[in-house]
Amino acid sequence: QVQLVESGGGLVQAGGSLRLSCAASGRTLSRYVLGWFRQAPGKEREFVSHMNWTGGNIRIADSVKGRFTIARDSARNTVDLQMNGLKPEDTAIYYCAAGDILGGLNIPSTYSYWGQGTQVTVSS
Repeated sequence: QVQLVESGGGLVQAGGSLRLSCAASGRTLSRYVLGWFRQAPGKEREFVSHMNWTGGNIRIADSVKGRFTIARDSARNTVDLQMNGLKPEDTAIYYCAAGDILGGLNIPSTYSYWGQGTQVTVSS
């Protein structure tokens, strides 16, 4: 089992920044991919970014490329999503997910473990 806990969400004005963190615990994560997804009201869950827990294999969705970055914080044992230049359309619940997977890394159903989500609200 893998436990995931997101933190760092909140309310921010357009153009502002937030950093989301995903703390993972449980079984050995060295083979796992950590993904960030988001879901706005009335919309499907959308891929945002992923990376290997050990580093590398980084992908950023086109909708947030140039504004969002993903990185591992070894000291805190987290995978963080740095979000800059936030827009109202970034408003959503952001979820962290983990899976021992090789393909379909942008597809929610391929991930086995999910956090509870953290709300991000961007005001105009």
